[in-house]
Amino acid sequence: MGFIIAALKIIIILGFLVLIHETGHFLVARLCRVKVKEFSIGFGPILWKKETEKTKYMVRLIPLGGYVSMLGEEERSEEEGSFSKASIPKKIAIVAAGGLVNIIFALILYIIIATILTGNIAKAITSTGNFVMAMVESIKLIFTGGVTVNDFMGPIGISQVVAQTNGLLDFFYIMALVSMSLGVTNLLPFPPLDGGKILIYIIELIRRKPLKENFELKLQLLGFLVLITLSVYVAFNDVGRILQ
Repeated sequence: MGFIIAALKIIIILGFLVLIHETGHFLVARLCRVKVKEFSIGFGPILWKKETEKTKYMVRLIPLGGYVSMLGEEERSEEEGSFSKASIPKKIAIVAAGGLVNIIFALILYIIIATILTGNIAKAITSTGNFVMAMVESIKLIFTGGVTVNDFMGPIGISQVVAQTNGLLDFFYIMALVSMSLGVTNLLPFPPLDGGKILIYIIELIRRKPLKENFELKLQLLGFLVLITLSVYVAFNDVGRILQ
């Protein structure tokens, strides 16, 4: 029974945070009149699917991610509603939306939690400010060497923390923390994260012309390989901590 409850906690947190993240991309893409071909929550076998004239919606078995596939996102397209034809500010808005939704959600949730712990909204806002500053300091430590790869925590480690929560406030606090971490990490300027894509668009804006497609592809591939290697290393560390 304890295992089932722990699994449900993990599915609720990861599934919900991925849902709002991808919904952020989806809604801003629609607002910018960019055609969304697929909207998928999770990976693996399809549990539910609905296809409309504009978009195919899917829910998959493993709730550890998701994606929004847009026309002209992977390959440049001149078709109407193509992502590649959108202006750079629109591209940045679409790409940044997912991470920003996670950050905004985390802040709102943390304010609510802090208000129930303190009973004072002014103190809650101050506490939330401290929460944000602590996150900023953590990011600084990543770039200054104060935090090493061995200190990172991946989905396995996060799942263990989520499974050990006691009570609703503790559960929602961890949800806020994971949402903030997901949003901030996703916006770091490193390919193939959304922040890396935003950096490329800013460079294109400054140069007033796009990067060569082959160069951009190689950059994304290199970043993806580094990210996969880092993810595997972090996963091994997470398992090692659990087994200690």
